[in-house]
Amino acid sequence: MASNQPSSSPAASVRIDEDKLEDGPSHARISALSEGTLYQSLVSGKPVRKHFFSPPDEALAEAVNRDADNVEFTDVEEKAVRRKIDLRVLSLVVASYIFNQFDRTNIGNAHVLKAFNDNFGITNNNKWTLALSIFYVGYCLLEMPANVLQRHIGANRFFFLSLLFWGISSLSFVYAKGYVGLLILRVLLGIGEAGYYAGMIYYLSFWYKRSELALRISLCMTGTLPGAIGGLLAFGLVRIETPVLSGWQFLFLIEAIPTIIMAFMILLFLPSFPFSNSFLTPREKAIAQARLNRDHRPQSHGGMTGWQGFKAIVNDLHAWLLMIVYASFNVGVATISYFLPTLINELGFTPLASQGLTVAPYAAGWFMVIFQALHSDRTRDRGYHIMLSTAVSCVGYIVLAALATRGTSTSTIGGRYFALFLVVGGNYSLFPLVMSWAANVFSPTSKRSVGTAFIVSISNCVLVCLRCSGWRTAAAAGRRLSAECEGDAPDASSTLGCSGGGIGTVVLWGA
Repeated sequence: MASNQPSSSPAASVRIDEDKLEDGPSHARISALSEGTLYQSLVSGKPVRKHFFSPPDEALAEAVNRDADNVEFTDVEEKAVRRKIDLRVLSLVVASYIFNQFDRTNIGNAHVLKAFNDNFGITNNNKWTLALSIFYVGYCLLEMPANVLQRHIGANRFFFLSLLFWGISSLSFVYAKGYVGLLILRVLLGIGEAGYYAGMIYYLSFWYKRSELALRISLCMTGTLPGAIGGLLAFGLVRIETPVLSGWQFLFLIEAIPTIIMAFMILLFLPSFPFSNSFLTPREKAIAQARLNRDHRPQSHGGMTGWQGFKAIVNDLHAWLLMIVYASFNVGVATISYFLPTLINELGFTPLASQGLTVAPYAAGWFMVIFQALHSDRTRDRGYHIMLSTAVSCVGYIVLAALATRGTSTSTIGGRYFALFLVVGGNYSLFPLVMSWAANVFSPTSKRSVGTAFIVSISNCVLVCLRCSGWRTAAAAGRRLSAECEGDAPDASSTLGCSGGGIGTVVLWGA
């Protein structure tokens, strides 16, 4: 959280008054040391940040860190502090990620509607795939710089900017028209979300031990829960028709407004770092920091610069191996998250029914995500759990590919729908496993901030390259545009072979 060197900056608005260390009875000082409140009680002045982008005061971070080195606490107290962190930090992160997934994937629910395609001029598969792919341009360019900015200004201010930007971008879909307008808004949406996912993983590593991280990531940073809720919302919202707005416009409107509200809640209530929070007492701050210092000692100040962290990551073999694993399953996740409604639509269901039927695969997938993360934390294993998730997903892809040309009998449709459960559960359970593994192996903290962003950024570059170099057809396979769109509908087996091939790569790599 902070380096062990006291702040020497003359501009600091708070400081530790070392002269007071000699004041008062020695037994009182010893008691304050064991209580974890001595150095925090010596901090004088009020923390003031000169402007929005100025970093947090280092003196307060130093005080909490020094108290953490001396505090004594019981397991009961540690659990109580962790519970308070869950209630404040985790609940805000969960809510923000749900809105993130709403705004990112609602385009997939809208795409099955004729009015949406007509409004934005989506007339063939290539146009649709380009609109999806261009979203990742911001990710590729800004993911790592965004994480460096987050470490500098603090999580609440960074995520406020992120949520506000992408919330306004998503809201702009309501009145935008034309294909060019669609592409511009998709780019802006990607810029707003750059740094959010990797940044949240990095942020959670300041609050949770390595053996607690996968479960927390699974609770708040996987798309199964938002996917289930989003499908249910879409099922109802797209039915609304008024003289002013159509159903797909209501979908973007209702899902964008809460994001903007959430941005201000993040700014006001999410602590930048553990040392700057207001919901823990001074002793609880010391306990929260001490339990992490004894696990992996995160730092909010000092350490490597962004460029030094980048060079350390590029030269780290673990970063490249984890990137390959992430990129391999990210292909399948990107496909299923955008095309699940149209995959179900191809089974013979109506567009509206298809949106409702997305709920069950996501809900079932959520249970697999939680089980894998919980068991992984308890056994302190990542590799074998990753192999299991990829094997489950690979089986789902094989079933989908095998049944793709077997007609439309009830048993065939049922088998293909069940296979989607395996694909969703297997793919999404890989997110917390791989990213918690990355957060565990990258040290120091300044290297971790760049490392998590590096994995997400380069993986999305791979995703865009695959689409631009011929994967466009495969990405749209297994689904076809609504009847109003022109162009050929690709054969389903080509899509499943591409996405399943990436998953198979992870299985063989682990073996």
